[in-house]
Amino acid sequence: MDFLTLLQVLDTTIRLATPLLLACLAGLFSERAGIFDIGLEGKMLASAFLTAAVAAVTGSVLVGTVAGIGAALMLAGIHGLASITFRGNQLISGVAINFLAAGLTVVVAQSWFGQGGRTPQLSGNARFETIDLPLAAEMRDIPIFGPIYAELISGHTLLVYVGLLMVPLTWWVLFRTRFGLRLRAVGENPAAVDTAGVSVVGLRFAAVAICGVLTGLAGAYLSTGLQAGFVKDMTAGRGYIALAALIFAKWRPWYALGACLLFGFLQAIALRPDVIEGTLGFEVGVQLLDALPYILTVVILAGFVGRAIPPRAGGEPYVKER
Repeated sequence: MDFLTLLQVLDTTIRLATPLLLACLAGLFSERAGIFDIGLEGKMLASAFLTAAVAAVTGSVLVGTVAGIGAALMLAGIHGLASITFRGNQLISGVAINFLAAGLTVVVAQSWFGQGGRTPQLSGNARFETIDLPLAAEMRDIPIFGPIYAELISGHTLLVYVGLLMVPLTWWVLFRTRFGLRLRAVGENPAAVDTAGVSVVGLRFAAVAICGVLTGLAGAYLSTGLQAGFVKDMTAGRGYIALAALIFAKWRPWYALGACLLFGFLQAIALRPDVIEGTLGFEVGVQLLDALPYILTVVILAGFVGRAIPPRAGGEPYVKER
């Protein structure tokens, strides 16, 4: 594999890892507050559909993104009501959201556009365009660093850079602010937080809302950045992969970045079987390459669930002592 081919694969890795990273950070906020969220997949799917649909109608990707975030926030609110207010089973609530989104997006898309459950192809201002960073063209011919800057660092859409910036921001919020300290405490010992006079319900709803915003951005990127419109079940299990990455990362932002890049790399090499076959020297089945991210998900869930220690109060509704 030559240097430029490697850069192309890594560039694709970053693009494919972005929705996983945003969803993974979304789950991190929610689960750090003690709310397990299997519904990442459903919120991403709802956002992907509404973002593409509104962008197609209005011609504005920004308006579509706001609508997509609103859809994810609405489902996050339903999950919050079910698991926080009514103290329901968080896993069942998440699965119900996934089923609801999978069915509604196709039905509404067919009713709205009549194209077999998809939206029209997006173009122009209805999509996120790539951003060329300063001096990218001028530095392209500089050995080694020039191609890295021009091909790998520059040339991504806005939400790719937002996703990468969310990693240090998430770390700072969770580990360097009072809000983050309280959020983590709610996931470990909500009774102690309540005794200190801080609202457990308020903090958990805040975490669920942040989760909704981030999954909304992930879904918006899928349909207007990574692809040019919505198609049925376009999340393709990314919400579950993000959960596996979160477990693999042990609920830490920087580890989450590494885990999502690993999954993104496996998806990227599945798109370039010729490169892998040329590197290994023998033919590799395309189906096997496509299945690698899902195989790794199963391996992580089977091998790391027992080792990774989740927040102690995760999945447990809080009942205030009287």
